[in-house]
Amino acid sequence: MTPVELSRTVLHAVRRAVDAGELAVTVLPERVVVAPPGPGGCGDYATNVALQLARPAGQPAPRVAELLRTRLLRTDGISDVVVTGPGFLNISLDGDADGRLVRDILRAGPRYGHTDDLAGQAPELHAAHDARAVVLMDAIARVLRSQGARPRLTCAHPPEDAWVRILGIPSDIPVGTGTGTRSDTLRPVPAPADPTPLGRDAARWALLHPAPHDRPHLGPGHDDEHLAQRETNPLFRVRYAHARTRALLRNAADLGFTPEPGPLTSGEDTQGFLPLLADHPRVLAATAAHRAPDRLARHLVAVADALAPLLSSVLPLGDEKPSAAHRSRLALAEAAGTVLAGGLTLLGIDAPDHL
Repeated sequence: MTPVELSRTVLHAVRRAVDAGELAVTVLPERVVVAPPGPGGCGDYATNVALQLARPAGQPAPRVAELLRTRLLRTDGISDVVVTGPGFLNISLDGDADGRLVRDILRAGPRYGHTDDLAGQAPELHAAHDARAVVLMDAIARVLRSQGARPRLTCAHPPEDAWVRILGIPSDIPVGTGTGTRSDTLRPVPAPADPTPLGRDAARWALLHPAPHDRPHLGPGHDDEHLAQRETNPLFRVRYAHARTRALLRNAADLGFTPEPGPLTSGEDTQGFLPLLADHPRVLAATAAHRAPDRLARHLVAVADALAPLLSSVLPLGDEKPSAAHRSRLALAEAAGTVLAGGLTLLGIDAPDHL
């Protein structure tokens, strides 16, 4: 069960409770957010949906949580549900949750985290005649499409030729005013210098990684930091982590074994890493909802940094023979690389297999 499937399962439990007269709620949430448990939580995923429903239902949140807990425990694929704190539902999945997560990612490929939750929606985005604004609009549109929306884009003036050739901006964005009642006018802090000398990938990262209200580091004294092939450059860390996973797959093939999702051996430092992979669908949804590609960029950096310590344990050492543990670690590395590649693609940035 993927996080998206679990979200739908919880929402279905809410609807069944309403239909049965257990919850008197007239407006149901469009979706339920599930994420790795926070401090004091347990299980594979947690949700605060009971706290959201408590006031409209006129019941204490712990009571709402218990109603939903009873229904969720009858659901195939869920082994346990624990109520913690003021009413958080902590959900444990059946069987090998780690291996199942890896299988889900590999099955979905770069589209892991894509949904049709925004199907039928056509948000209107408008950008000023500014390189950062149009790059931001293009990235937001990509993420919105990944969630099923069909955004409509307009720009104050036709994009500059260099923005199309170098920054990857679509050349056919129509000119508009952005004054419609449904229009989101994007007003990021403008770039202090021309980003095109950095090339497409570094320029887009330099414009998207900072939050829209933050000033990008561009121009003399800053351009080198976006092109440097070293650990101080977050884009390099993300792309290097992806390239390492692809190199591991090639090396494993030379050794005669392939990835196979399965239980991860105890002692591996995956406790903080696997939740990052599981959180990817939520990050995409939040990026679309808040029109904030910087959230996705920071998430990719977190995944890359958490992955780095695990890579040295993927391949057999010395005369060691490939084992089931090596195959499961290789599958985990492949899944992480898939998440990194998919996220970079949504930002309009290439994810090369070789660096």
